[in-house]
Order: sequence, then structure tokens, then C-alpha cells
Amino acid sequence: MTTATASVPPFGRALCAMITPFTEEGALDLDGAQRLAGHLVSRGCDGLVLSGTTGESPTTTDAEKAALVEAVREAVGDRTPVVAGVGTFDTRHTVELARQAEKAGADGLLVVSPYYSRPPQDALEAHFREVADSSGLPVTLYDIPGRTGTRIEPDTIIRLAEHPRIVAVKDCSYDFLGAQKVLARTDLAYYAGCDEHNLALYAVGGAGYISTVANVVPEQLRAVIDAFEAGDTPVSARLQQRATPLIESMMSAGLPGSVTTKALLTELGLPAGPVRAPLRPAGREAVDRLLAAYEELTAG
Repeated sequence: MTTATASVPPFGRALCAMITPFTEEGALDLDGAQRLAGHLVSRGCDGLVLSGTTGESPTTTDAEKAALVEAVREAVGDRTPVVAGVGTFDTRHTVELARQAEKAGADGLLVVSPYYSRPPQDALEAHFREVADSSGLPVTLYDIPGRTGTRIEPDTIIRLAEHPRIVAVKDCSYDFLGAQKVLARTDLAYYAGCDEHNLALYAVGGAGYISTVANVVPEQLRAVIDAFEAGDTPVSARLQQRATPLIESMMSAGLPGSVTTKALLTELGLPAGPVRAPLRPAGREAVDRLLAAYEELTAG
């Protein structure tokens, strides 16, 4: 292994973890998904990640997941990578979804750790290898122990990096040292999965971000890494700091990101629709706080 991340990230640098739009009746809104995808790409998103946490993947069916990939693929053409979330708590089901996503036109897979059963590290490694072997698509490991109950330990990720189709990590581990350890020992593209880490991880060799907040402020988040890439670290730091109140309001104020994102998108007149149960919509007070943070960031 070399001692640096890949110079060209496999799916771009500024990726949005896109919501899944629904109609007011709760059905999949494919027209809305296409319009939102086009909007995000036109405002600086290099790639789109579908059916992840923000995309409410636990409450969409297999058929809806495939239809979503097909619709977004049609909307953005070949100019934008489309990554499909396929992770479940069942290896067999995950393999089925991986093959389905490949047939639907995805460019890559996002595979979360199996949740609830809390497999040990050797079982985790076997799971990811089996999924990576099941299709021809490149795989992004999704490390989010706060939701799955299981960490993908850095040593496990380092071993998995030897697989030719495991190319990236979405990092929601909150272990900055562990991320740097993997960066130093592999060629994996490391994407920040927590928006408060976008600049910090990029500065130590990360590939970019897979962002929930990018659903509502794609240009502002893209500007952070563009400024850093241009060599203007003070500007990039100020831009990241300016985004912090909105990031906190959307991601750390007691409501899931899918809820806060859909609330803001609805207020902005963009496709969103309701969340699916057991999630519930944000109340008016929460929406007003979100709007205030959004307006503070986007004013001037």
C-alpha cells in the first residue's frame, strides 16, 4: 500500500446524501427525485448518494430503491456518479440489493455495517468481502457505529482495502485518529460523513464529503473545499465556521437529518414531501429555528 489517498476520488469530492422525495400521500416521488437531483448537480454536487441514512433506506422497498436509481440516473446522465445504498443487516439481502443497483445503473455502492446483530470484526470483514465480490461496482464502506451498534475498526478497514473493489469509506465514526491511521496506510478515498468534519478530514488527505446538509446548501459546502483546494486555508476555515450553525441545527438538535432536511427543502419549495413512520415531521418551532440558521448562512 502507498501512503496517500487516491489523487482522484472515485465519486467526486462534493457528494450529497440525497433525501428520498415522497408525495404527500407517502408514495415515492420519482419526478421530485429527478428535479432535486438536477438542482443539486447544477449547484456544485459532484455525486449523489441514494438510499442512505438521509434517504430513509430502512423504510423504502427494494423496488423503490431500484426505481430511484433508475430515475436519478436518467436525470443526471453520465456526468454525475450515482452511488446506491444497499446495506442491510442481512448479507444475502445486501448482495441482492448490490446486484439490483448494478442493473439499475448505479456507479457504486454504499454498504453500511450490518446493524442490530452486532457481528464481530471477522464476520464484518467477511460480510463486506462477500458484497464486494457480488457485483462489478466499487464499494464505499459506511462506518456509522452510533446507528449500527458496530464499529468497523481501522485495522479491519485496512485489511478490506486490499480488495480491488473496496475503494472508499464514508466516515461517521467520530474517530479522527483512526481515520488518519487508515489514510496513512491505504489508498482508500475517505469521505467525511459528518458535516462538521468536512474541512478537517479534507485537510489531512480526505477525499471530500458525503453530506446531508448539502441537500439545502450545496454551493456553500462546495465553497469550503474549493477554497482549501485553491490554497486559501483561512477562507476555507471561515466558510466552514459560517456553516456551523446550520450544521448544528440540522444534525445535532435532536431531530434526524432526514427530518430537518425535508423540513427545510419544503420551506424552500424544493421536492421533499413527508418522512415515513416511525419518523415524524419537524414542528413549527423547529422549522423556524432551521430557517433562521439557513437564512443566516445564505444572506449576503
